[in-house]
Amino acid sequence: MTNSLPKAIALMGPTASGKTDLAIKLCQTLPCDIISVDSALIYKGMDIGTAKPSADELKLAPHRLIDIKDPAEIYSAADFRHDALREMADISAKGRIPLLVGGTMMYFKVLIEGISPLPQADAELRQQIEAQAEEQGWQTLHDELANVDPVSAQRIHPNDPQRLTRAIEVFRLTGKSLTDLTEKKSEPLPYDLHQFAIAPKDRAVLHQRIAQRFDLMLEQGFENEVKSLFERSDLHLDLPAIRAVGYRQMWEHLEGRYDHDEMRERAIIATRQLAKRQLTWLRSWHKLFWLDTFADDNLQRLLAIQQA
Repeated sequence: MTNSLPKAIALMGPTASGKTDLAIKLCQTLPCDIISVDSALIYKGMDIGTAKPSADELKLAPHRLIDIKDPAEIYSAADFRHDALREMADISAKGRIPLLVGGTMMYFKVLIEGISPLPQADAELRQQIEAQAEEQGWQTLHDELANVDPVSAQRIHPNDPQRLTRAIEVFRLTGKSLTDLTEKKSEPLPYDLHQFAIAPKDRAVLHQRIAQRFDLMLEQGFENEVKSLFERSDLHLDLPAIRAVGYRQMWEHLEGRYDHDEMRERAIIATRQLAKRQLTWLRSWHKLFWLDTFADDNLQRLLAIQQA
């Protein structure tokens, strides 16, 4: 990176780590505009369970790339990169600083490093693949993938229809494996990016915050929010939106698979597991400055590093 590139800031962290609060404080100090980096906040009508910023918070610091898709729609990491680069360019053109805030680490990865030149999804081909799976079973398709792309087959479980369908689709569309195509990536991010991560130092404290936040969601009417989605005939558990942490467990509760207490326990456990995966990603991240959720000088440290 060179000083000739426009500046941008990334604020990452696990769920319930305090990203939004710090981001809003930063916007009140620097000429920043927030771009959400969250695969659940993109969906309309999914507010409580995603901890979407409140109306008051959005007045203080408007967020781009939230409420841009219906829960029935699919939104890929490539879609995010395209949209985020457009928003970043618009913010920079106005003489302001893009502030990327969120916990969807794959989105950050493809934004910073670039993304492979993969073909667009083909609805007709996907229907053919799904019909074949229904007739022959997903294991047959996994065996097919193992023959043409053993690396992807080792990474993708036979019971993961979305990723398995995509890998088979890519090969049938291009004649090349997903592994081969992902070795070539688009240009990296054309910004001088300062990257920060915020989290509590104590994992037990993070777990406590996750449980407290989910209980607050329940008090705010999370079950009714999911009921409104559950009553739609076009939504189901195979969609990424409905598989989001918390939503999946509440959906299965509404289906009668388990009672309210078990739903709560499962949702909290799933959120903890998400936080663990997020932290695992972040520990391997390069050029990352760490902040403690409970430190009093986070804003000052971030400003000092960003302005250095």
